[in-house]
Amino acid sequence: MSSPRIEDLDSQPWAGRTRRYDIIKEGTIALLVVTLLTIAASMFFGSPDDKQLTFKSWAAVAPSDFYQTAAHEIAGTSESAGYGAPYNSASDGVNLGPLHLAKIFGVSRPVNSVNDFVIVPLSTQVNTPEVSAALKTWNVSDSKMQQGWASKYDDALTKANGDQAKIPAGALADFGPVPAMISGLLTMAQSGSLDAVLLSQGNYFQFDNTKQTLFMGDGNYFNDQSTASHLQGDTWGMMNETGRYPGQAWLWLYSFWYQIPPFNNGDQHPFGANADAYIMVIMGLLSAGLVFIPFIPGIKNLPRRIPIHRLIWKQYYKQENL
Repeated sequence: MSSPRIEDLDSQPWAGRTRRYDIIKEGTIALLVVTLLTIAASMFFGSPDDKQLTFKSWAAVAPSDFYQTAAHEIAGTSESAGYGAPYNSASDGVNLGPLHLAKIFGVSRPVNSVNDFVIVPLSTQVNTPEVSAALKTWNVSDSKMQQGWASKYDDALTKANGDQAKIPAGALADFGPVPAMISGLLTMAQSGSLDAVLLSQGNYFQFDNTKQTLFMGDGNYFNDQSTASHLQGDTWGMMNETGRYPGQAWLWLYSFWYQIPPFNNGDQHPFGANADAYIMVIMGLLSAGLVFIPFIPGIKNLPRRIPIHRLIWKQYYKQENL
């Protein structure tokens, strides 16, 4: 008797044991278990969710620092104002020996500290009569007069350690509209409107926070918060989350170079002042070396000369008598 064909067997009803299966119930249980495990893991291993730094918090916590930073922006003495490419042409930027890399690529993201951080934000507001008059005076004055006011006030404020109350009242006439504009900007920041104005500069959908970061980075508040969260370069900040939480661990090799001489000597050494450029080249060479290992004479033959693989696969080599 011939055996039934496979097609006939496939068409016959199942005669074996059956069990009721509820896919909705199984899916609900699986979702609940995964959700609970995710919540538990996030409680023990999740990164801290620190509040976003804003100009409102800066102006509330450190108003004097904000005030002095705004004065630096108007005078053009802030760090970002003298940074160079890609934001402006104030300096040559970092170099790699005779090559000024930033200068070669030029100004691709122009930032004008005075207009972008002070004048334009103030112009979007309904200001007090004093601030409105100061803004009008500034706008109708020539650049030489504007720079004179700003530089004098910046110098006076620096000598007073950022405390405008210590500046003699009789000297205020030498500063033109600058003190009133900075006071208006401080009020604007404390109300929270400066955050919205700086965020709305540019396209309708704004995802570029370059200007906000540059402005905030010019003051001490941002730097102090970074130090408190262990995010500075000398504390391996590049590979940390806030508060010493482990973050991008794969960046350890990149961050390593910032911890050793001469790259950690700051402006005291040419390599320290231009550490970013030199470390970028070092990492580029190391990455290229990793990619091209199969083609580098000597290195590509190391597995044959150092037969670690024979120890790992010793059972195989023993069986095959190799």
